[in-house]
Amino acid sequence: MDSGDAGGRERPSPAAPTPESLALLREGISLVLSRWTALQMAVRNEWGGRDSGQKSEELASTLLSWFSQSRTPHYVDDLENILDENMLLSFNTTIEDGSIEEIAEQLMIMHEDCIQVNHESVKKLKKSIHMKRAAPQIRQVNNAIGETSE
Repeated sequence: MDSGDAGGRERPSPAAPTPESLALLREGISLVLSRWTALQMAVRNEWGGRDSGQKSEELASTLLSWFSQSRTPHYVDDLENILDENMLLSFNTTIEDGSIEEIAEQLMIMHEDCIQVNHESVKKLKKSIHMKRAAPQIRQVNNAIGETSE
């Protein structure tokens, strides 16, 4: 992908996020990573060893630092490399399902939104996480009712 095109999601001159935006970006990064199936499988199965959970948190910190402290333009290809390298080195895992590209794109959009003091992408993500967590509880109740009535 040519990083100069609109799909490259480049920020030509990174701006410093406001403290509120930085806090929301931190939360958004954690939410995106919590929904990334490949990472969650690696953590749950301890593919990175007993400290897999800590390695996941370190990835979130690395991403926040990359977005907030880098004074060079941000390119989605660079972010994909960070994610790919981290999964390989921290979790001994190669991701080939296209999820790295999806996660990188989500994070780039979220970062751009936060720089522009538009927190809708983080708010939508928080809402979808809340809805997703509520659904399994409903299914469990339905399953329990279904099992007792048979």
